[in-house]
Amino acid sequence: MSDHARWAGNRRVFERRGWRWGPVAVAMARPLDGGFVPRRPEARRMDLTIRKGPWAFLRGTAWPVLLSTPIIYGAIFPALLLDLYVGLYQLICCPIYGIPRTKRSDYLILDRAKLPYLNLFERAGCLYCSYFNGMVAYVQEVAARTEQRFCPIKHARRPKVFHSRYAHFLEFGDGEAYHRKLGIVQKDFGDLSAKGALEAAAPRIPSDPPER
Repeated sequence: MSDHARWAGNRRVFERRGWRWGPVAVAMARPLDGGFVPRRPEARRMDLTIRKGPWAFLRGTAWPVLLSTPIIYGAIFPALLLDLYVGLYQLICCPIYGIPRTKRSDYLILDRAKLPYLNLFERAGCLYCSYFNGMVAYVQEVAARTEQRFCPIKHARRPKVFHSRYAHFLEFGDGEAYHRKLGIVQKDFGDLSAKGALEAAAPRIPSDPPER
């Protein structure tokens, strides 16, 4: 089902149940398993009622938390530089080496700032966390595809976290397979179709490397 058809269907559900369809309803129709969970207009009014004001929020925040805020948010500057650098890398280097580009918008999801029960400072915090974590996931995927192109060999020790391309790598210590299959593995990006790129980015648990 197309996005347009899905939104049209959700609007009919809103109108059939007597709920108001507008910018608020659109913003609060949260995606879930390909559909949307509608929220009644009175739920938004309740959200606004329970929202803590920005000054009350600040008064209830401990001084050490406030003093540490510049350290936390100061990381936005290197993050923006890394984001820009990875974008340039994808634009210039990925076509040269035949590495599929990673779609940035699949990883940066900045929707929580629309929640009406969050005040200004809470929205800023959610926006910052969403950007930072999404950007890190995006960079990890770019790095994973790059690693597959240049060094697709599993580690001797099982990593605690696997990136999305690790299962495609060659076994540690298998020199014969390395020289025989390297060229194939370096180009093995067929699962990253336009339709299934995000699903393919979900980490898969590979087999353990052989005992030595």
